Amino acid sequence: MKIFYALSIILLSALQVKSQERAPGGEPAPTIVKFYPNPATSFITFDFQRGYDKSLNLQIFNFIGKKVQEITNVSPKTTVNLNDFYRGIYIFQLKDKNGKVVDSGKFQVSK
Repeated sequence: MKIFYALSIILLSALQVKSQERAPGGEPAPTIVKFYPNPATSFITFDFQRGYDKSLNLQIFNFIGKKVQEITNVSPKTTVNLNDFYRGIYIFQLKDKNGKVVDSGKFQVSK
């Protein structure tokens, strides 16, 4: 039984996925965008803290992975109207001009 427990611990630690990038000191990398309110009802605001570039692209996906909105050339403070969104969890990805994800997160819509 001890062998099974040890093997399962090793497998779980080997399969663990990093949820955030780490800075050189082991601390989580600072976020590029802050979003509020969370949970949101009628709108959500994305506020860029650092690394803002006019060529950034904001994509919003529902929890099953379908893209529900895409905003190209975002402004430093972008507000998204949620009237056409259903209640649930949504995932956003902020991509640079090359398509690389520079930040991501999730928010909840509660109506």
